[in-house]
Amino acid sequence: MKSKGRRLRELLEGPDILISPGIYDGYSARLVQARGFKSGAISGAGLSECHLGWSDKGIMGLEDNLRFCRAIADCAEDLLLHADADTGYGNAVNVHFVTRAFEQAGVAAVMFEDQVWPKRCGHMVGKDVIPAEEMVQKVKAACDARRDNDFVIKSRTDAAGVLGLNAAIDRLNMYAEAGADLLFADALLSAEDIEKVARSVPKPLTVNMGLGIRSRPTTPLISPARLQEMGVAAVSYPRLLSTSAVRGMMNAMDVFQEMVASNEEVDRPDLLVSFDEINGLVGYETLTDMENRYAVDG
Repeated sequence: MKSKGRRLRELLEGPDILISPGIYDGYSARLVQARGFKSGAISGAGLSECHLGWSDKGIMGLEDNLRFCRAIADCAEDLLLHADADTGYGNAVNVHFVTRAFEQAGVAAVMFEDQVWPKRCGHMVGKDVIPAEEMVQKVKAACDARRDNDFVIKSRTDAAGVLGLNAAIDRLNMYAEAGADLLFADALLSAEDIEKVARSVPKPLTVNMGLGIRSRPTTPLISPARLQEMGVAAVSYPRLLSTSAVRGMMNAMDVFQEMVASNEEVDRPDLLVSFDEINGLVGYETLTDMENRYAVDG
């Protein structure tokens, strides 16, 4: 049986761009899997914001990250998951053990970035990056640590917004030479920049896309087909589900508060999924079958 890393590599090497919706909890993971996607990108920002209630500015540590990723991998076993290990929680030695921990957690890939700690979401102000040579050693440590040689090491640089596009390209080439399998330059600000990076690196390039109106300049929204034409191998949508979930909860709370204030019952099934839909999504039938299989007679 092929490992998850091998299956992910085959998709990255295939003719079609790999689309990975961002996931951050059991609901989002099961929904992405149910809709037929083969891959999902676990958003570190989504984990921190959803499970800890804090912005993505280095508050979430390794143990929380691992625990959340392990639970997601357990409930969505068919998804090939990309984990986000931030900066590796230390130096290259730490990265060695972090890589092994995420591989054991059941994901297909793990990403390390070259920001200084405490890191922050790639589109926040105030980012800085470590020396490229230090990140190279982290990449080498990650590659050496994996037990399955097909386990995918994803290297991200945040240098574009700090040092410029050419510096970001130089870093990605260094990380590729060190052994990284999948490359990511975060917060590119134009289609031209994305295409230049894709044509300038020797390994598959992945990009992040957002949906919705933005309050500050960030990566433009480009269709998967167009990205594929530009030479991009994979695309993720890290905030698609988390931001839409928050909007849905805000809409429901608006209606609920209006109902309380007016002292009148308001039924809005358009804002909700049914009890049956929830149970269908989260494995009710599987658990029922297990209960019946292991039931004690008499």
